[in-house]
Amino acid sequence: MYFLDDSLLPENQEKLVITAAPYGPEWEPADFPEDIPLTMDQHVQQAVDCWNAGATVLHVHVRELDGKGSKRLSQFNELLRRLREAVPEMILQVGGSISFAPEGEGAEANWLSDDTRHMLAELDPKPDQVTIAINTSQMNIVEMMTASDIAGTSFERPELWEAYRNMEVPASPSWVEEHLRRLTAKGIQPHFQLAHSAQLETVERLVRRGVYTGPLNITWVAIGGGFDGPNPYTMMDFVRRVPDGASLTVESIMRNVLPINTMAIAMGLHARCGNEDTLWGRLGEKCTSAAAVAQLVRIAEELGRGVATGKEAREIYRLDEYWGSADEALAKLGYPPNRKPGQVGFTHHA
Repeated sequence: MYFLDDSLLPENQEKLVITAAPYGPEWEPADFPEDIPLTMDQHVQQAVDCWNAGATVLHVHVRELDGKGSKRLSQFNELLRRLREAVPEMILQVGGSISFAPEGEGAEANWLSDDTRHMLAELDPKPDQVTIAINTSQMNIVEMMTASDIAGTSFERPELWEAYRNMEVPASPSWVEEHLRRLTAKGIQPHFQLAHSAQLETVERLVRRGVYTGPLNITWVAIGGGFDGPNPYTMMDFVRRVPDGASLTVESIMRNVLPINTMAIAMGLHARCGNEDTLWGRLGEKCTSAAAVAQLVRIAEELGRGVATGKEAREIYRLDEYWGSADEALAKLGYPPNRKPGQVGFTHHA
């Protein structure tokens, strides 16, 4: 992405798309009962509250009544159906992990099987997006958590801490290609959740080889533990490498969420918040997902940057677009074209 002299002026920036992630699959309901939904009605109310606060994208997980993350696609179907009625303008983005919560005490925290995650393409009603991981990697979500982050929560239990410390994300090349094929065949847009620049390079290769030739909506996931950490230098290098035609959201963890989002808002990027990313506002003070959304809206207003409506968010994400060739996709995304046979020297835009 290129920044010109006037790029930080709000009148030259896209409207801000705020993603709410209010279902906290790693937490237990007792960790924050005022904000961790349990019943289906509570799941729907979370969406309504976040929409009313200013979020236009909803990152969806589902919880069973026993408090554990649901691994049943029938539960996702029920929630998606109710969300289409309750927040019809909201972009519904299903988390591709489905649920990584341990099944019980002493069990591992892990993502579900390749075949199970492929079934997200069969959800009915279909979501607008499903998040997709690239390249198998470590996902140690507790590496950056401090004593204050886990105080009074289930993560104080050593066995749960250890379960999440050793979690991995399975995303082999063959699985990624097949998952992209199934999602696009069903008209579901992939949203790329990327841990670092090496994964961004793999996404570029998928485009260059014609494996994926659609819009690039990317989230930089700065949570440490095998992913980038929320370091401003690392963030800026990642931003620099994202093509101009992509949409970039930032995501972080615990009390890093707000400063990272504030930088993103000022730079014309997009933001994500909610209890999946942090339970906390100020040190020692919990903050609901809807309140976190409202806080980002206030920051955007102070900077003079507008917040996207549902319709505007769909246009920014290019939800209804898909391109027919690698050449067209490269041009739309702002990548240099592929090298032609016999061509020497540097490639450049026409």
